[in-house]
Parts: sequence; C-alpha cells; structure tokens
Amino acid sequence: MNIPRREWQSALCALHANEVKEMAAKLTRDVEVSDVALPHGGLGLLTLRDGAFHESFYLGEIPVARSDVMLRIPGGEEIRGGAIIVDDRAQFARSIAILDAVLTGRFPGWEQAAILIERGIGIRMQKDSERKQMLAATRVDFSLLGQEDEDE
Repeated sequence: MNIPRREWQSALCALHANEVKEMAAKLTRDVEVSDVALPHGGLGLLTLRDGAFHESFYLGEIPVARSDVMLRIPGGEEIRGGAIIVDDRAQFARSIAILDAVLTGRFPGWEQAAILIERGIGIRMQKDSERKQMLAATRVDFSLLGQEDEDE
C-alpha cells in the first residue's frame, strides 16, 4: 500500500461507519486496546485567514471527534494510533485510531485494513469526480456579456 498515512483517516471516513467499526473489532480480537485519552466528540471553531488583511476570523463551528489508543499484542509489542476527524462520533474516531495503529505497526491483519483504505480512496476519488462534473455543469461564461453594447 503506497497511500500516505495522512490520507488514511479521510479514506476511512468515506466508508460506512459500521464497516470501519467491524473491521477494527475484528482485527483487535487478540489485541489489548487501551485508550491513551478517552475518545470524545464536540465542536471546534473553524478559523480562516482574511486574504486582504491577513487577519484570522472564525467562520463557524464544525463537529470534531478525537481518539488516541495504544495496542498491545500478546508478544508485548505496543503501537499507538490516533484520529481527529470532522465528525461528532467518538466511537467512529476510536475505530479509525485502532486501524491507524494496526496499519502503522503492521499488526496481524493489516492487509485487510489496507484494502479498506484503498476502497475508501476509490470512493473519495469518485465523489471528487462527481463534484468536478457538477461544478463544470454550472460554469458560466461571462465573456459574452459586454459584446452587445459594443455592436451598437
């Protein structure tokens, strides 16, 4: 799998939450999972920078969920995983954090998680393509507006 780690979370978010949760539960049957910090969800302020004066302003609130987990396999090996997602479901974020740890540590079953991520990337690419097609369909050519006045 050649997908960078920074894209794993968004790929998993493109999939149905139950599918991600089931895969995380399946891959951690023989693994001790402990929360480094309790998973939680809430609201975060979306900050943007003004293009003219370069001053920060708050655009609004967005849902955010965060989880940080530690996996320990029977042999004693440990690896941490984490997730911060634009969603308010803390348990969904925890499942993503578990899969992040499984993939990072190449724990048993990581290939199944990699397949899930590749499928999520495919779904994300398809949605991006659909959005681009919709944007292209709504594009307006304003170059012809001023020509009527010039002809008279």
